[in-house]
Amino acid sequence: MSGGDGTLQTIVFGIGDELFALPIGVVREILDHGPAFRVPNAPDWLIGLCDVRGLSVPMVDFRICLGLPSVAVTPATRVLVVESDTGGERPLVIGLVVDRVLDVSTWSREAIEPLPDTGTAWHSRHVVSVLRRDGGFVGLLELDGVLAGMAQILAQSGAAPPVAAVS
Repeated sequence: MSGGDGTLQTIVFGIGDELFALPIGVVREILDHGPAFRVPNAPDWLIGLCDVRGLSVPMVDFRICLGLPSVAVTPATRVLVVESDTGGERPLVIGLVVDRVLDVSTWSREAIEPLPDTGTAWHSRHVVSVLRRDGGFVGLLELDGVLAGMAQILAQSGAAPPVAAVS
């Protein structure tokens, strides 16, 4: 929970027809999609590097990380610059490219539900809870789970992880 009153503030964004949310505390800023330096021999999901206030930040196609096909950039495409304390010397900073950003939302504790039991050993490495919104669902993501999922994709592809450390 990020609010002192038992509420959670999130950035809500869309990928395809689905809505997702990240806690506002892990999102440094939201940028328009701009040009990127293409890294030779990079995996498909690594779009390239972008300059964010003098920092070289890897831009990741979040659709591919979620197992969805990549799509063309539109005027609504945004880059969520996220930061995670990975226990290293400096925080990890990555730009997650998403189809669109909807809003900042505040959720009550009652709106946060655990993932339903599917009767199998399946678990999501990205979505940790679901939030109810306008008769539908918003998948609540946990950044460390997203990064762990990216690390697993990297291990399968044999590529080195993209890292931008904040000085």
